[in-house]
Amino acid sequence: MQKNVGSIDRLVRLVVGLVLVALVFVGPQTPWGWIGLVLIATAGMRWCPLYKLCGCQTTTEKTEDRSHVL
Repeated sequence: MQKNVGSIDRLVRLVVGLVLVALVFVGPQTPWGWIGLVLIATAGMRWCPLYKLCGCQTTTEKTEDRSHVL
């Protein structure tokens, strides 16, 4: 998996994800917590499947393409 989430994007995803999950415990019991978990997971993996589908990335790192390796 090639990283496609940059540092600032990662930080924003983590903060917003934590806020959404925290709101489930202190605020209304809404499904937004699940979206928060997805944001936290994509921040941790530094890979977003939606970015992969769109062909975009927010990282500036040059990573080796290992898609041919099994």
